[in-house]
Amino acid sequence: MTAVQGTAVDIPTEDGIADAYWVHPGDERPRPAVLLYQDAFGLRPHLRSMADRLAGAGYAVLVPNVFYRQGRAPVVELPEFIDPEARPEIFEKVGPLIMGFARHPELIERDSEAYLRWLAESPLVADGPVAITGYCMGARLALYTAGAHPDRVAAAAGFHGGRLATDDPDSPHLAAEHITAELYFGHADQDPSLPEDQIKRFDDALTAAGVRHRCEVYPGAQHGYTQADTSSYDAEADERHWVALLDLLDRTF
Repeated sequence: MTAVQGTAVDIPTEDGIADAYWVHPGDERPRPAVLLYQDAFGLRPHLRSMADRLAGAGYAVLVPNVFYRQGRAPVVELPEFIDPEARPEIFEKVGPLIMGFARHPELIERDSEAYLRWLAESPLVADGPVAITGYCMGARLALYTAGAHPDRVAAAAGFHGGRLATDDPDSPHLAAEHITAELYFGHADQDPSLPEDQIKRFDDALTAAGVRHRCEVYPGAQHGYTQADTSSYDAEADERHWVALLDLLDRTF
């Protein structure tokens, strides 16, 4: 793995300043960019370590605090190990943040424009489109961003995403008709937020729109299986996710 350099950065958006984590290979040569979208628990040490691993594989990685409108990260104070079932007060705090942002495509489109512009202006980012990876609610953000900026997103991945294909008029799967990127989605089969009917509807929508994609269900995995600082973590599923993600990036760049 390549040595990396990480730092905190501020990104101007239409609605204020989004704080973010920025990490890239230490040789400071321009590299392909990856926009990493957080899960519901936000920008924290574990997400930084995930970004470091991607940077070590040769990518320049930006992890924005998508809840910046409510404050700088950490917006919600979290324990070192997150067990939502044992600590319901955690979801009492993060739930309103999710409802106030992840289900508002217009906010995501505005913010993603700022993130993509910042990446395009960085001397550490290679010319050309970027890739996205998103976790939990970040999988929704990845879809919205790929649909809103088809000429600037070459690949997008989502892992243990929930509510990807609902009856809502702004359901993420409806972005499929605008997406030109190649997609990979790793679903958790123990995830009540993405039942079998939604998995099928999601795949059918991508197929009907002609989107290059692969969707896989990870047996025994729970919602949040990539997040090692939570009780949902599944080491085997997590490593499978890394293989799939790096394979997608290798094909893209």
